[in-house]
Amino acid sequence: MSPDGDAPTLSVQHVFKAFGRRPQEIVRRVRSGEDRADLKALGTAAVIDATFDVHPGEIFVVMGLSGSGKSTLIRTLNGLQPATEGVVEVKGRDISTLSKKRLRRLRAEDMAMVFQHFALFPHRTVLENAAYGLEIQGVETRSRRERALEVLDRVGLDGWHDHYPGELSGGMQQRVGLARALASETDILLMDEAFSALDPLIRREMQQQLIALQRELGKTIVFITHDLNEAMYIGDRIAVMKDGRIVQIGTPQDILTRPADDYVAQFIADVDRGRVLTAGSVMVGPDGLSAEEQSRLSAEAVVSEGATLQEIVPAASRADGPLTVTADGTDGEPLGYVRVADLLASLNTPEEYAAPVPGDHQEGGR
Repeated sequence: MSPDGDAPTLSVQHVFKAFGRRPQEIVRRVRSGEDRADLKALGTAAVIDATFDVHPGEIFVVMGLSGSGKSTLIRTLNGLQPATEGVVEVKGRDISTLSKKRLRRLRAEDMAMVFQHFALFPHRTVLENAAYGLEIQGVETRSRRERALEVLDRVGLDGWHDHYPGELSGGMQQRVGLARALASETDILLMDEAFSALDPLIRREMQQQLIALQRELGKTIVFITHDLNEAMYIGDRIAVMKDGRIVQIGTPQDILTRPADDYVAQFIADVDRGRVLTAGSVMVGPDGLSAEEQSRLSAEAVVSEGATLQEIVPAASRADGPLTVTADGTDGEPLGYVRVADLLASLNTPEEYAAPVPGDHQEGGR
């Protein structure tokens, strides 16, 4: 159950996915403690004992290097690659018990997928691509046209509906893919490296747009990425994968401030901490200031608990003393205070984390 008491939208329980001639044998031997690297003659243990829940309205990010198993994992969530062992539940239903027809309905009505390389139909217009999911659902032509036009406008493609994908930039094509997923009106979005083919500026715009759309629509999103900065920026929670296993699950702040092991610690060395840490994460308590510091407080130097360090730097530069932190969206009693020295220290990467991440940073693979 979620903190608010809601049942998870997605529940993954001890999921294994193996490829090769003897997948069950691979799982049995991995369970017994054998290293997956020693089982290559049998095949590949792509996902090993994955367990997590994704709650309604959450952006759950799965990140890892090439070969970590993240793309295979997301495909077990909608049955494109059925789990070798374990249970995947969507809204309380074990998808392994569904018929092929019902599984296709689940993909059409409950889960939409946005792919890395857009997966658009080149011979269909932008409008026809955006409406494709509704067409599969059997929605009549006029209704699906109206819905697709509405969503295209929402993702910034108003006026482009009669164009073809080949006439659009990469960023615009990805917006069509996102529009198609949103037009289907499914509760769940699966996004597999959805922005990794875009150049950095367009990628950042798409990240910002996804967050803005999420605030408006409240979808449940599973987002796959190899970019930890992207994971930290958009994720409510993050699962870090290595060699088929999930090695840590937590909020961006949890992972940044309490890495589970050296592997995760090395990953976070280059994270833009100012975009992740918040005023609430670095503040001292209401009684944590000296009398001299309290005398330098200003009624104008007030920030919200959820504001990122990057966002509060301008206020800190104008203040003569600590910043007062209040609950998000309120002007109530102070929750605590942020000293400028603590703010600056938190923006710097700890030296013990400044080591190269082992492994391959290239995209692709499972």
